[in-house]
Amino acid sequence: MSPLFAQAGDGKVTQLDGSSRRVILDLPDLMLVEFTFDKGGVGALHSHPHRQSSYVAEGVFEVTIDGVTQTIGKGGAYIVPEGLVHGVKALEAGKLIDSFTPRREDFL
Repeated sequence: MSPLFAQAGDGKVTQLDGSSRRVILDLPDLMLVEFTFDKGGVGALHSHPHRQSSYVAEGVFEVTIDGVTQTIGKGGAYIVPEGLVHGVKALEAGKLIDSFTPRREDFL
């Protein structure tokens, strides 16, 4: 069974170009992930069959969902319904906390 609690630094970290991804916790039907972006880092436009909610823990991001772009800063959030094309650009260094349902098997 997956752990039900996590401490800072727990979880699998994957280095990406201009960012990193840390899988904090996961169950088959839910996953919590931290993305850390350098200024200018990009989460390229993509889509997936998972529902996603994202919270801006630090920084400012340009967020595009289904062709609509908004600037979202610390304390803001957004939801991506399954299948919609979406992506982000870090306007300053920052962190996103994402939840996915069901979990992203490709992140494990």
